Amino acid sequence: MLVALGLGMVATFMYLIMTKRATPVVALILVPTAFGLFAGAGLGLSDMITDGIKELAPTAAMLFFAIVFFGIMIDVGLFDPIVHRVVRLVRNDPARLVVGTAVLASVVSLDGDGSTTFIIVTSALLPLYLKLGVSPVVLTVTAGLANGTMNILPWGGPTARAAAALNVDAADVFVPMVPSLIAGMLVVLAFSYHLGVLERRRIGRIEVRESILVGAGARYSSGGGSSNNESGNDRPSHGGSTGGGSDDALEGEAFSGVLDPNRATLRPRLLWVNAALTVALLAVLGANVVAIPVLFMIAAGLALVINFPHVKEQQAAITRHSSSIVSVVAMVLAAAVLTGVFTGTGMVDALAHWLTGAIPDWMGPHLAIVTGLLSIPLTFLMSNDAFYFGVLPVLSETASKYGIDPSEIARASITGQPVHMQSPLVPAILLLVALAAVPLADHHKKVLWRAAVVSVTMLGVGALIGAIPF
Repeated sequence: MLVALGLGMVATFMYLIMTKRATPVVALILVPTAFGLFAGAGLGLSDMITDGIKELAPTAAMLFFAIVFFGIMIDVGLFDPIVHRVVRLVRNDPARLVVGTAVLASVVSLDGDGSTTFIIVTSALLPLYLKLGVSPVVLTVTAGLANGTMNILPWGGPTARAAAALNVDAADVFVPMVPSLIAGMLVVLAFSYHLGVLERRRIGRIEVRESILVGAGARYSSGGGSSNNESGNDRPSHGGSTGGGSDDALEGEAFSGVLDPNRATLRPRLLWVNAALTVALLAVLGANVVAIPVLFMIAAGLALVINFPHVKEQQAAITRHSSSIVSVVAMVLAAAVLTGVFTGTGMVDALAHWLTGAIPDWMGPHLAIVTGLLSIPLTFLMSNDAFYFGVLPVLSETASKYGIDPSEIARASITGQPVHMQSPLVPAILLLVALAAVPLADHHKKVLWRAAVVSVTMLGVGALIGAIPF
């Protein structure tokens, strides 16, 4: 019964958000509540949800102050030089922009924190997407794929969890999977280039239609005679590389809106102070010596005091980013309802035992591959903690009867991370879609199958090189 309810709850939730019949916040709250009551939780549902909120409260705090901190850095102009450089490299080509997004996301993902990666990537590149007319969904898909693939780094979380759950060394899990990581990133770059080419063609078709309409209007106004319409040259083409003049025009456009060079919040004299503060934040974040929510609280407080010494300016700085803060924190707290009910009712445990018990005996020698394949849907449906500490030990114990080493099972288990990072249970992905103003359903429609391809590629390469026994 719990298995059926668990699967039904996830299916209902996904259906509602994929068909846009409910917002993620509404679906995350009401669907688990209804299924929790069906499971007989009764008044105990309140305690389950409260436990879920307690677990995710630090994440909500971290996201709140991370948005404030990086929002301030955008306001004061810290990322303006980055955008200048990216504009020069991208020129006016959407394909270059999207590939550049994948590269930037993968590099920033080296710090092991998805939220930081998505904040930096959207801060630096979203204005260019909007100015070039490239769909922001492409940004979320590309950044999500790159970060999900890089998430198998030892300090990213999943690898450490797998190693701890099976009592093996994290290096023994990760190092043999480096070729798989490289192969996964190559697939991500291929997807990025393809998405960029599709956007280039779409934007080109739009501009052709606009040129035809402008040309028709010019001929009509001139009595139908052929005229040399110069208006088409006023706008740079987004479909290919052009000269430096177009680059200058594009750079001017990129900084005329969100990154207005004349905005009152710029603090050019404090550029190096803000850069030092940001570098220090990332360094301490990577060292993992201070709790992340506490770190971002302190950093946000310092950023406010340094850049906006007056109380009214500080309040205005927070208010400017209030819409992003509310949407992200609301989704995180709503996700606590789903995780609380999933865990409290026993649906997670029941689902794990059902799946492991459903594996036939003839699959025993192939349990490493089975583990990799199971990690794709399971890490999407449940948290990494639930999978690695609940499901993985059961699979490893069963696999040991067939001579499969725990480290091999651990390697297979991390290949599902590109899909896991797209789960609505992952706060970072909620932050990404909120910052880019992209509906979660639109993101899922484009990213899930691509993420599955990346995961299967990583699993396949791992099997080919012998890191994962076939």
